[in-house]
Amino acid sequence: MSAPRIQTPDVLAEDELDRSLRPRRLADFVGQEAVRAQLSVSIEAASARGDALDHVLLAGPPGLGKTSLAQIVAAELGAPFVQTAGPALERKADIAALLTALEPRAIFFVDEIHRLPRALEEVFYPAMEDGQLPITVGQGAGARVVTLDLPPFTLIGATTRAGLLTTPLRDRFGIQHRLEHYDADELGRIVRRSAQLLGIEVESAGARAIAARSRGTPRVANRLLKRVRDYAEVRGDGIVTADVAAHALDLLQVDHVGLDHLDRSILRAICEMFGGGPVGLSTLAVAVGEEQDTIEDVYEPYLLQCGLIERTPRGRVATRRAFDHLKIDLPEQGRKLF
Repeated sequence: MSAPRIQTPDVLAEDELDRSLRPRRLADFVGQEAVRAQLSVSIEAASARGDALDHVLLAGPPGLGKTSLAQIVAAELGAPFVQTAGPALERKADIAALLTALEPRAIFFVDEIHRLPRALEEVFYPAMEDGQLPITVGQGAGARVVTLDLPPFTLIGATTRAGLLTTPLRDRFGIQHRLEHYDADELGRIVRRSAQLLGIEVESAGARAIAARSRGTPRVANRLLKRVRDYAEVRGDGIVTADVAAHALDLLQVDHVGLDHLDRSILRAICEMFGGGPVGLSTLAVAVGEEQDTIEDVYEPYLLQCGLIERTPRGRVATRRAFDHLKIDLPEQGRKLF
């Protein structure tokens, strides 16, 4: 497996703080009502039978709670929770070591499962379907296959790009859910809950101001809350009001619809450098100095949701709303199109 990431004390403290804000039970999880209701039924049925829960695939943009839901499933079932990530699994031995060490009914969570090397996917097929793990012992003419029986377990895969999963792997997940972006009311509830856990005094209007600029994403809402708290303590009286939140978020260059500096750089590149598009993803990535995967997974979903860009066979195209948002005049070609 790949070497562990070295973390500084500041990063570790921030990670620990993020984990402390995660809901522990389904009843505490805000939003995703349909997903929560369906998971609740599946968990209750599996618990009543004493069986392992069927394998679960959670898809959706980053920061919507896929990891939190996986941990909640384990907590609700009273089952051990083992976590890894697709890029960390480099050899068949890595998967074998993890699977053979699982306790009965354990939750085995694989984040970014779409980044699992294709050659390793086949190792999961018999494990998911039959609870068995074939292992080749020896080499050459003397090699033989030994099949190990695995305890009943639940594989929960999380992905931001479900389309990259192969059909054989995707079809082996009996429970499949897609998480959608949150609305402002749900994010407001999340901000108030997190503020209570962090001991931050936040007014309802302040929570709404943060929620409105959180890109429909709880992870972003919690991150902005912590930065607004810093501003309130340094420039205010420690209370997060609507005005304090607005000034803090303006300082962070997060505008009224939640676009940050890179969001606007992407829009400006399409609108100004490429006349509104179409422009290919690789060209756009070079223009703004960011990785293609980051643009496609992190920034594009929200820009698409806001109706600021469109995907076409020829590339990304800015909409009239994007020009209006940036206060840029439409090019002559754009006037004809719109």
